[in-house]
Amino acid sequence: MELHDIQRGVLSPRPSPYAATYILFRVDDRADGRELMRRVAAVVTSAADTISPLGETWVSVAVTYRGLRALGVPQPALDTMAWEFRQGMAARATALGDTGDNASEHWETPLGSPDVHVVLVALAPDTPTLEAAIDRARPAYEQLAGVTAIWRQNCHALPTETEPFGYRDGISHPAVDGSGIAGSNPLEQPLAAGEFVLGYPDELGGVQTTTPDVLGRNGSYVAFRKLRQDVAAFRRFLRDNSADVDEQERLAAKLMGRWRSGAPLALCPQHDDPELGADRERNNAFLFRDDDPDGFATPCGSHVRRANPRDSAVAGEPRLHRMIRRGTAYGPLLPEGVLDDDGADRGLIFAFVGAHLGRQFEFAQTQWMNDGVFFGGGSARDPIVGLGEGLSDYTIPPRAGRGGRGGGAGVVTTRGGEYAFIPGISALRWLGELTD
Repeated sequence: MELHDIQRGVLSPRPSPYAATYILFRVDDRADGRELMRRVAAVVTSAADTISPLGETWVSVAVTYRGLRALGVPQPALDTMAWEFRQGMAARATALGDTGDNASEHWETPLGSPDVHVVLVALAPDTPTLEAAIDRARPAYEQLAGVTAIWRQNCHALPTETEPFGYRDGISHPAVDGSGIAGSNPLEQPLAAGEFVLGYPDELGGVQTTTPDVLGRNGSYVAFRKLRQDVAAFRRFLRDNSADVDEQERLAAKLMGRWRSGAPLALCPQHDDPELGADRERNNAFLFRDDDPDGFATPCGSHVRRANPRDSAVAGEPRLHRMIRRGTAYGPLLPEGVLDDDGADRGLIFAFVGAHLGRQFEFAQTQWMNDGVFFGGGSARDPIVGLGEGLSDYTIPPRAGRGGRGGGAGVVTTRGGEYAFIPGISALRWLGELTD
């Protein structure tokens, strides 16, 4: 793979702990927008870099379909990009299950609107370092009158590597053939580079390209999602469906497929093992087909098994729907033991990276998260992130512990999102050099 031309945010797992910020821009003047592309091309970190041009701050940039139009990319070139990308996430909201409280008309402004053109993501080891870098970078875009920063979301990864519900996060990462970056599961064969980056053969032998080739080569599509988590409601759900605190933790593990320490049920189904949960060499080293085909250890409807069925026998070939996921928490943590919502906005900013929006993000969202037919679970939704009105049935096989059927927690709400494209670094320069 041409790692020097691929943005680091596509392939490299994020460090921990870290602070991050997402900044959205609107381009009102294409000359200034092109100048922004030239400037970010000089500071974006490549997948081959061990040192960022900005020192301890790592920067990635993505552009929406409307953003590419605002930059003056010719329509025939835009027509060669993925049709889901051209529609945008807001237009796809109903198909994705974003209805009712999750519907795009309720999204946080300006998420999903025509004003979102450029997405800049910056990461640093801590908040002071990040803020200092943003302060240094601010004049670079504030001097461009035709480019306006319209939204910012600060995020963080805690030293505990946990998200607002209290689970260790960011554990599973696929190996990409030719990247030189190891996956987190030693039992999983590397996936073809074209599953995640345009210009390379994918698992089916196809190659995603654009016209001109420079626009798409070494780029990836990304689905950004802001998801609000109702932590108090989740805690009440566990309390109301358990006899005691220990049973609450077992139920939490069955819903997720992991204990909150990160230890997988596949390797320790009866009790937590925090040492295993913290061990990056072991906490993702498992499969399902031979060891747990019926979900007695890891329920088939659990979040971990839905998001990545691994080698399970399910409807659909799991390797064709694999994505790279980046999750970063935002908002203050709800203090331990609090069961009433304090009104604070908290949750996750998710980024799903791949070369096929349709058969990766959209397939997983509609068929695996919001339905259960693929494993024989009927219309049951993901108990953690499944979207829809009301509660969803969730079955725990009796041999998996406390058996039975109950409602899913229904504690995540979509606050907005967007489809964007992460150009290769050469493509960023090309965008900067466009002329009318």
